[in-house]
Amino acid sequence: MKQSHIEVTERIIEVSRPTRSAYLHRLDEIANRQRGADRLGCANVAHAFAAMPANDKLRVVAEKAPHIGIVTAYNEMLSAHQPYVNYPDIIRDEARKHGATVQVAGGVPAMCDGITQGEPGMEMSLFSRDVIAMSTAIALSHDVFDAALLLGICDKIVPGLLIGALKFGHLPCVFVPAGPMSTGLDNTAKSKVREKYAQGLVGRPELLASENAAYHGAGTCTFYGTANSNQMLLEAMGLHVPGAAFIHPHDGMREDLTREAVKLVLNITQKQNFTPIGKLVDEHVIVNAMVALLATGGSTNHLIHWVAVARAAGIIIDWTDFYHLAKTTPLLASVYPNGKADVNEFQNAGGPGFVIRELIEGGYMYPDVFTVAKGGLHEFGKKPVKEDGKLVWKEFPAESGDETIVRTVGHPFNESGGLRLLKGNLGRSVIKISAVPEDRHIIEAPAIVFDSQEELLQAFDRGELERDFVAVVRFQGPKANGMPELHKLTPPLAVLQNQGFMVAIVTDGRMSGASGKIPAAIHLTPEASAGGPLAKVRTGDIIRLNASVGMVNVLVDEDEWAEREVAELSDAKRFNNAHGFGRELFGGMRRNVLSAEEGAITWL
Repeated sequence: MKQSHIEVTERIIEVSRPTRSAYLHRLDEIANRQRGADRLGCANVAHAFAAMPANDKLRVVAEKAPHIGIVTAYNEMLSAHQPYVNYPDIIRDEARKHGATVQVAGGVPAMCDGITQGEPGMEMSLFSRDVIAMSTAIALSHDVFDAALLLGICDKIVPGLLIGALKFGHLPCVFVPAGPMSTGLDNTAKSKVREKYAQGLVGRPELLASENAAYHGAGTCTFYGTANSNQMLLEAMGLHVPGAAFIHPHDGMREDLTREAVKLVLNITQKQNFTPIGKLVDEHVIVNAMVALLATGGSTNHLIHWVAVARAAGIIIDWTDFYHLAKTTPLLASVYPNGKADVNEFQNAGGPGFVIRELIEGGYMYPDVFTVAKGGLHEFGKKPVKEDGKLVWKEFPAESGDETIVRTVGHPFNESGGLRLLKGNLGRSVIKISAVPEDRHIIEAPAIVFDSQEELLQAFDRGELERDFVAVVRFQGPKANGMPELHKLTPPLAVLQNQGFMVAIVTDGRMSGASGKIPAAIHLTPEASAGGPLAKVRTGDIIRLNASVGMVNVLVDEDEWAEREVAELSDAKRFNNAHGFGRELFGGMRRNVLSAEEGAITWL
């Protein structure tokens, strides 16, 4: 194992010692109880199983058969989650073959950032993660389950399910994916149409036709955003059936992988194999997830989400840990927006399994950790195939299936991961540079201050931004308005950059990785609504963003800077952020939320 990775892990273990020890102590106390059907009162048991078929009721109560709870994010609004409609029947059928019983314990909400992008609903998106975590806890609170299967894929859904599951860390858990949609219009062509629309060169019919060609069927979106990064991280943590992440929803192997998830979760409920999720997700597993994110140029949203996931298991990490891992973790994947390939091409070239195999062999990941499969993480460095009607796992070839998409540790795209930590008199921020041209790693230009993304878009439409500038988009943090993603800013900024202007964005909001080739200092903390320095910046101030050395500063005399007042959001804008489309219901979350670097947690 690389010494740099060992040092980061040891630091995490040390700082987490009190919280992790307390967490494990609570798990041990809960795990030593009688199973639910034997422990609960008779009326409780009768209520729990009243609607079950008589044979299943007999199994779970009298025969003490293992009882699996399903927590599902199924709905028809998310293309990625629509395939889950029949999964409970498949799971129930497989469980019965092994003498076990199943109940759908509950459903969790699942919203799509692609649908709510730039709309009021987007301001509830980040907080939906904690709502999902709480919903998972409610689903499992009936406390009659011996194990859980968690059905979810997209942006906030997987982190929310995982946080909720870790709060029931005494249960064995397996995550069940459904796969990406088939390749449609490629992501590069789609982005070009968006840029043309921003310039007024094409109209709404052309844009809609392009979007429909890109997003056209069941499954996750095919770019390597937060949803597909989720799947990569779950593979790296050993929480899937090995290799299950990117098999198409309608591939014949998908049902076999779902049935295999039932077998795995039943296997780890057995005394000799008992590995509850709270024990499985330890400091080494969290580091493995962080490394997998960095090695594939995954979504920056996980610098928020996985801080919260780790905290749910009593483990403390921050952006400094990501930064130190990034310095020595090679970039092994080039998938859109960091390259031209989509996740289907990534999968065909080797996908998560090839990357994990390479990271293990290179000494960047801990192989000897608990996983839901026997054999440790090595099993996740293999490829599932079907032979003679059965699933088998085979070794990958030594070389990549396509060197333009996936590479070995001996020939990476870059010697370090595509992430930088930025520090300076504006606070702490992160930047994803894996897609940013090297001549744009340093930007020094006057600030233009916006208090909303709409203000920037309006300025672009008026032709006021055709110059070098740094867009300061503030009051976009979790306390201000729930920290919406600012995807709609990418096309106009890309247009300006393509025209030769030096442009960048500095914001306390999120951009996920959709910033693409635009230098973007994001998640700036402390945020403007918490009195952060970003609230002092004025239009015309010179901002220097240096991704090469990890600095973001406003070049204002120190005495003048110290004297400046902190701007506040207008009453009208503050009212608008808090009302309409259900935003009133999230007021408590906005008041109590921790900073982005602390995981934007609302439950501590």
